[in-house]
Amino acid sequence: MHAAVCSLRGCLSPEDTLKEIKTSLLECKVCFETFNLQQRERRPQNLSCGHVLCLECITSLSHPLLRKLECPFCRQLCSVDSISHCQVLSDLQELLLSHSSSSFAPHSRATGGFISETALHLRSTFGGWGTLINPTGLAILGSMGEVVVVHDGEKRVVVFNQQGMKLHSFGERGAGNGDICYPVDVAVSPAGYVIVTDAGGKAVKVFTSRGIHVLTVKDCFQLPWGVDMDSCGRILVSDLQAGTLFRINVDFSHGVILENQSVKTNLQCPKALAHCRKTGNTAVMEHPRGKHGHKKLKVFTKDFNVLYQMDSFSLTLQSSIRLNISDVAFSSDGDMVVSDSDQGLICSLGNLQNRPVITPLVGDHLIRPSGLVLLNNSLIIVDGGDHTVKIYSKDWIFI
Repeated sequence: MHAAVCSLRGCLSPEDTLKEIKTSLLECKVCFETFNLQQRERRPQNLSCGHVLCLECITSLSHPLLRKLECPFCRQLCSVDSISHCQVLSDLQELLLSHSSSSFAPHSRATGGFISETALHLRSTFGGWGTLINPTGLAILGSMGEVVVVHDGEKRVVVFNQQGMKLHSFGERGAGNGDICYPVDVAVSPAGYVIVTDAGGKAVKVFTSRGIHVLTVKDCFQLPWGVDMDSCGRILVSDLQAGTLFRINVDFSHGVILENQSVKTNLQCPKALAHCRKTGNTAVMEHPRGKHGHKKLKVFTKDFNVLYQMDSFSLTLQSSIRLNISDVAFSSDGDMVVSDSDQGLICSLGNLQNRPVITPLVGDHLIRPSGLVLLNNSLIIVDGGDHTVKIYSKDWIFI
């Protein structure tokens, strides 16, 4: 609870403050259900460590005989017999409920750029602490749209169906060839192979969709980070420390590297990257070192010539929305979609033919988006702030 209260500090509008209170304080961070004083199982309860869960989650997480549970946030062992009702949150909820329900309705941001009518709406949320631990990237697998997430759990890769059911996991924590030390990003090949950037192992590792290790690419990397597949089924990898963009051609069925080429050098700490299947363009986010360095978005043609570039400062001059881009993706029609992990925002920049046109898409229920993909009419986001995957949709936004 203390961490959630701290996150409310800063220059927030009254509307933003109320929204932050609702999402950070008035819902259980295990089941994501709003605390409810009228339902006994949904009442907020204090654990001995200070964290707050609903009674139902405490019951489900505790040992039926020992009546103890490990706090899902700080891992302290707590006794069910020592829990107490969190009166402070109950009083806060009653106070806010005395206001009209419009207090939590979609709203315009202080910047004036957020138009609620154009926003995507949260359709579902799954994962949560324990199922996912500090997730950093995601990709879509197969025609059923299974969601592949990399995180800091014992098994580094988790596969969910679209309804949020965990199907399986693989990639043991470790430094072995088939293990994953520290995963950062993930991509999926057209044939369903899963490609993971392992920053801890300074390698790119390839698995089948069921988790069988196929290939490890290393020695050429200093700190591999972002990964995507190009239109020809080749792997694109950004190397944060080397400042290089690699293109790797792999015979997946035989586990053989056919080509490993450095296609762009002298980049400044490149992290996130995305490839547009329609145009063949590749976007890369640079994170220059130093407190005065502005993040820079660069878009390259299929021959890796610079097509477009802008930094966060120049983008702010073009719009009333202050946007600090952290991740990037493309829609099927070539529009660029970006995230701002500081503000919990997802925006479209359009197709960048002339100048970016910033259209906010998501501004609610996001804490720290750390990866995004587009699938048909949906935007799928991994949120490192509350360790979840969130699916947003509005039918006419994406084709």
